[in-house]
Amino acid sequence: MHHRPSRSRLVGLLLLPSLFAVAACGAGGETGAVTAESTGRSVTVKHAKGSATVPEKPAKVVVFDVGVLATLDELGVKVTGVPVVDNLPESLAEYGTDAYTKVGSLFEPDYEKVNSLEPDLIVVAGRSSAAYPELAEIAPTVDLSVDNAAFTASLRERVEALGTIFGKQAEVERRLDAIDASIAEVKARAGDRTGLIVLTTGGKLSAYGPGSRFGIIHDALGVKPAADGLSADIHGQAVSAEFVAETDPDLLYVVDRDSAIGENGEAAAKVLDNELVNGTKAAKNGKIVYLDPFAWYVAPTALSSVETMVENVGDSLS
Repeated sequence: MHHRPSRSRLVGLLLLPSLFAVAACGAGGETGAVTAESTGRSVTVKHAKGSATVPEKPAKVVVFDVGVLATLDELGVKVTGVPVVDNLPESLAEYGTDAYTKVGSLFEPDYEKVNSLEPDLIVVAGRSSAAYPELAEIAPTVDLSVDNAAFTASLRERVEALGTIFGKQAEVERRLDAIDASIAEVKARAGDRTGLIVLTTGGKLSAYGPGSRFGIIHDALGVKPAADGLSADIHGQAVSAEFVAETDPDLLYVVDRDSAIGENGEAAAKVLDNELVNGTKAAKNGKIVYLDPFAWYVAPTALSSVETMVENVGDSLS
């Protein structure tokens, strides 16, 4: 039987913790690049593109990253401007309404609209990080991209920066500590099992290994790579069903990109339903694991997404 992801939030953060993070579509800055230091009525934040001084608890916030948006929503922080993002989950559906000013897309900000809002803070990360220079000319801007090569440490710094800016340090530390504990618990159960991570889109397959956007499975959670030398490129490494069969992983982790972005495409299960894949240990043992597409592809740096990701992998090891 194949495992399908649950979208449940963790019932108790201290009972079922977790820490990781695909960026979204781009790796972030160096490890340790995202920190925050309180300075009275302002906060100086070191981030992937340098540093910025912003007001504590800024009133007008424009966010160009779904992971940051989801985290701020979970922390009860209100924002003013958001990009147009299709296929948001129910938990974030309100941000698709007219209650929030739309400031372009993740890749193409509407600079005039952003300027008209006179924001106190602009946040970019991952997909939107390339827009940092232009946005930084409008208002204090921080790039909170996460470094995929050191995901858990980088994620902690990034979320702690948000906690300091918005006065949510205690809640942030509680959740991050719970995530760390959950990761340790899952890693202890991984044993010698091997895994292969694939993304499906348009009927094609790409594979990902350690250090990649989905590398938390290997790097933090301890599932051994079934294949060596896979590229850490954001787009992965093009592979075939023959490659999956030759690799023969104990666990086959699948991200359905078409489902994640709301496109009509050949479903991942159909792409993988062939004699070659069905002959693998993963298929024979019911260990083809379909990962939560929103958490893993759209917003992998949200606190709730990381919790879901660790839960997905933990469930696969049962």
